[in-house]
Amino acid sequence: MNTILIFGAGKSATYLIDYLLKTAAQKNREIVIADLSQSLAEEKIKGNPCGKAVAIDLKNQEQRRNLIANASIVISMLPAHLHPIIAKDCLALEKHFFTASYESEELNAFRDEIEKKELLFLNECGLDPGIDHMSAMKIIDAAHAKGYTIQSFKSFTGGLMAPGSDNNPWKYKFTWNPRNVVLAGQGTAKYLDHKEYKYIPYHKLFERFEKIDLGDYGIFEGYANRDSLGYREVYKLQKISTLLRGTLRKEGFCNAWNVFIQLGMTDDSYLVDFDTPQGTKRAFLNSFLPFDKYQSIEQKLTNFLPWIDEGIMEKIAYLGLFSNEPLPLKHGSPAAILQAILEPKWQLQDSDKDLIVMQHIFEIKSPRGIQTLKSSLVEEGLNQTYTAMAKTVGLPLAIAADLFLDGKVLSRGLLRPTVQELYEPILHQLEQHGIIFHEDTLD
Repeated sequence: MNTILIFGAGKSATYLIDYLLKTAAQKNREIVIADLSQSLAEEKIKGNPCGKAVAIDLKNQEQRRNLIANASIVISMLPAHLHPIIAKDCLALEKHFFTASYESEELNAFRDEIEKKELLFLNECGLDPGIDHMSAMKIIDAAHAKGYTIQSFKSFTGGLMAPGSDNNPWKYKFTWNPRNVVLAGQGTAKYLDHKEYKYIPYHKLFERFEKIDLGDYGIFEGYANRDSLGYREVYKLQKISTLLRGTLRKEGFCNAWNVFIQLGMTDDSYLVDFDTPQGTKRAFLNSFLPFDKYQSIEQKLTNFLPWIDEGIMEKIAYLGLFSNEPLPLKHGSPAAILQAILEPKWQLQDSDKDLIVMQHIFEIKSPRGIQTLKSSLVEEGLNQTYTAMAKTVGLPLAIAADLFLDGKVLSRGLLRPTVQELYEPILHQLEQHGIIFHEDTLD
């Protein structure tokens, strides 16, 4: 019997667990779900006799290692900073290790030992990173097989709200970690544009976005991710002229979010204290504006940032920042207080459905000239349990684990799903579950 050990039973693990449990009896497999909450793990198993729920204390090395020692492969659905703890145990105990998260420097340090022990440590096998890699490599490899040259590649992904659920002025709600949303983009974005290196510092990031048309779903705004340059090697595009990876938001979001960046309200580097009767949302906003005894906060804001329009003012007012409502958090960093203001306003409702959007834009040179090719994915969630985010993150990882245990993945080492042996069957299986890219034909 093969045992699949899954660390983490959160929302993103729902589809992963369902997929693996579905064929567990037929394939003589046991699915062990280890989570801080045993009741949550049991809930995800749904009484399937091939599933086993375990309460885990990650600080308990003996318990952790005993579980790993009895596993055939280990899948980590934990927060990314916890992956190295599990990975080190897997390496010591010679167990295969799968995640949906980015390949970290810590994991990269294990590369030689992973290869020496002939293990498979598969990372970046979720949505972004994951499905973006696989769908891109399918086109890249097809173009290279024809002898064509890829001159430009831009790729954008967003986790948003489906039409009807985007019912606030921001057209946005939290579908993943709120803190990560508030701090998104901090650092410098690096990319390549017509063979020139380009850098966008954080304070300019949300001013420089591209409009992306996704047909019936409307116009989106794409801003650059932190570092696109390293993907030349990942995608075998060392000589490419333009390469950019970015994030999608609905039209109007970027300029409004830029207000908070320009004021300094997303800063997480120092603490402020509003623990007074005057600790209101309006006072919080005012603390980032110049003093003027004659002007209102609204006037000061529009004078300080003259590009603010009615749409932006509506978005800020929706959050209550012009009101005298008490702050939900009165002591913390500006970013933490802003997050506390946002959370109830951007909270998902039971009836809400999320939306995943992805688009690749290629410029490919062939004997017939330059061809622009677009490949687009739109996936709507079903409800708050079976979300589009959970589906697109969990299914690729589940399919990869299933293929591996079926003996259909022979590759070993520290890998991403950018090799044909992985991306081709995973994309094929994803299509059976409705995750389908609509793309132009490569002439």
